[in-house]
Amino acid sequence: QVQLVESGGGLVQPGGSLRLSCAASGSIVSVNTMSWYRQGSGKQREFVAIITSGGNTNYAGSVKGRFTISRDNANNTVYLQMNSLKPEDTAVYYCNAALKTFGNSNYNNYWGRGTQVTVSS
Repeated sequence: QVQLVESGGGLVQPGGSLRLSCAASGSIVSVNTMSWYRQGSGKQREFVAIITSGGNTNYAGSVKGRFTISRDNANNTVYLQMNSLKPEDTAVYYCNAALKTFGNSNYNNYWGRGTQVTVSS
């Protein structure tokens, strides 16, 4: 069916920038909210940012002012621009999206498999 595939992760130095992307593919009718979560080693998964179908956004306090979430509705893609990266931003970043697919009347949540972001000098 549908898939969410994250890309753009890697190793960056503190203060650097990185841009993550997540593309949804498959028999998609419409996309509602899209969001980013992250999970550091040995930690629980935490909310990072969310963007609604109308373009409204919300961020975790730890990333507010440094990260920007955006979306490209034509390509069913969500982005996370990460600036002024800190070592504590190191985590696996996961994409989540509420999608309506052909053959379904309601939205369901889907998860990507994650992309590693490592911030270290």
